[in-house]
Amino acid sequence: MSDSDEGTPKPGHFLPGGSDEPAAGSRPLTLRSSPPGGLGKARSVALEDSPVRRKARPIPTEPGTTSEYSGPPVAPLTGVPAQPLTGTRRVGGPRSTGWHKNPSRGVPQFSSEPPPVKPPRHYSHRVIAGLSVIVLVMLTGATVAGFKLIDSYDTRVDNPLSQPSVKKSQAPLPVPPDPTVTVTATTVPDLQRLRQNEVYKAGTVAAVSCKEPAIKPDSQSAILRYYKALLPCLDKAWAPVIKRSGYEFRSPKVQLQTKQPNSTTGCTGEEDVAYYCDADESINISWKNDLKFYKDDPVAARVWMMDTMAHEYGHHVQNMTEMLTAAWSREGWAKTKTEELEWTRRKELQATCFGAAFLGANKRSLGLSGEKLRLWQWEAQHSGDEYNPKKVRDHGSRKSNWAWSEPAFKSTNPASCNTFTASAAKVS
Repeated sequence: MSDSDEGTPKPGHFLPGGSDEPAAGSRPLTLRSSPPGGLGKARSVALEDSPVRRKARPIPTEPGTTSEYSGPPVAPLTGVPAQPLTGTRRVGGPRSTGWHKNPSRGVPQFSSEPPPVKPPRHYSHRVIAGLSVIVLVMLTGATVAGFKLIDSYDTRVDNPLSQPSVKKSQAPLPVPPDPTVTVTATTVPDLQRLRQNEVYKAGTVAAVSCKEPAIKPDSQSAILRYYKALLPCLDKAWAPVIKRSGYEFRSPKVQLQTKQPNSTTGCTGEEDVAYYCDADESINISWKNDLKFYKDDPVAARVWMMDTMAHEYGHHVQNMTEMLTAAWSREGWAKTKTEELEWTRRKELQATCFGAAFLGANKRSLGLSGEKLRLWQWEAQHSGDEYNPKKVRDHGSRKSNWAWSEPAFKSTNPASCNTFTASAAKVS
């Protein structure tokens, strides 16, 4: 060995003080891996020639072919009976699903036959006809409802408040009781009823050619029959006027006056004066004075009785035209006794005027000419509050009575009898 090789270790010489031979019980160390950064032996990359490429088994596509492929079975062919699944149960796979079979019991999961189709239900002609009628009725009702809705559209647009909106509330509201509906009639003011009544525009009182009754009023019963005999004449004369005025005509009752007031109506009057009761629309006759007057002067008594009946019927005309109620209303609202008596005189003078219009329209048939006419004129001129024993100014003075009687007798028109527009001097 040369001097240059003394410092160079031999292979396997790793122990200090080592020799060329290894110690007993030891093996020399050798490297089994390639050095760092070294490359191994190259291999071919061709797949066809690769010895490590395993040839895969074919996927079973035909019945009877076995394979370890774990995919789902092939779909059954149409018309071919399904083959049952064979082999062991696979662990860890998903639960079996299917249409209508249970594969855990060895029954095919898929059915080769489609489910049977339920045949359509057949209905009889009667059922079809009935259903057709029902559908037709429903369509007709819907059409009618649609037209009504269309017709009401304009009303709702013109007056939107006529269809109130309903706001829903969470808590139910209590149902109020049915309200009492009170219908208030359109009223006409008293003064309009008295001053502008349609009776003033109705025209003249009819001439009905009725004659004075031939009954001699020489007893209580005869006097009542005499007045009742005059009633049809007055009804025929005034009925057309009342109807043209727009009011309902009704014939009054004629009865003898009693000392006691009627318990039903409450109407009463002076014992020696006839009066009209609107409660039962009756003319009440004071027969005692008529009997005494007839015994003293039969002709003048007849004229007086005709004039009395015409005057009381004038109150009935006021009642039918609703002026009597209005006049009493004005009397009730009077603030003083003087004002109340003035309204009373207007009412009484109008009744006298209506009576004169009737007598003038039928003067010929009633025989009011010559001596009878003179007697009527004298009685009209001497009838008034001046002759009232109690001096109550409730019927008008003799001058006022004649001032309203004479024009009405000549005109035979109720328009001459508007005492409610006259000045206070003309109804004194």
